[in-house]
Amino acid sequence: MDRNRLLRDHLVGVLHGGNAHMSFAEAVAEFPAAQLNTRPPQVDYTFWHLVEHLRITQADILAYLTQGDYHAPAWPQDYWPAQHTRATKHEWDESVGAFQRDLEAIISIVADDGTDLFGPVPSNDEHTVLREVLIVADHNAYHIGELGILRQVTNAWSRRHSVE
Repeated sequence: MDRNRLLRDHLVGVLHGGNAHMSFAEAVAEFPAAQLNTRPPQVDYTFWHLVEHLRITQADILAYLTQGDYHAPAWPQDYWPAQHTRATKHEWDESVGAFQRDLEAIISIVADDGTDLFGPVPSNDEHTVLREVLIVADHNAYHIGELGILRQVTNAWSRRHSVE
């Protein structure tokens, strides 16, 4: 098999999740609306804050991958919603949908044979497309795992996910 295609296929698999970690779709599936704004024990943010952080960060990297005039948001305040904010079910669904659309956009970039994975992003010759895709995969895997664990801690899983 062509090495470039093999690399692209591996990256797409990692981005989708389910290999060595839970997918985003599974982590948010059947999430109880009553717990969207729950702060798990010893955690300074809610479930929605965590999902929104995932969305914001991934959207930022997608912009970095595609915009020649990219300007980074302020860290960390622009990467998290304000601690006092609460979400409605509609806002949760919007965050989940936007995350999934942006993930598919990144996957499309990776899967496109015309994308030079080792080439620079448009606004920074020192950072490659591959570097940014790996950051997305790493960041998503970390926080998706966190989301799954926090659901376990707060009994926010349906019975089929419960540890017996």
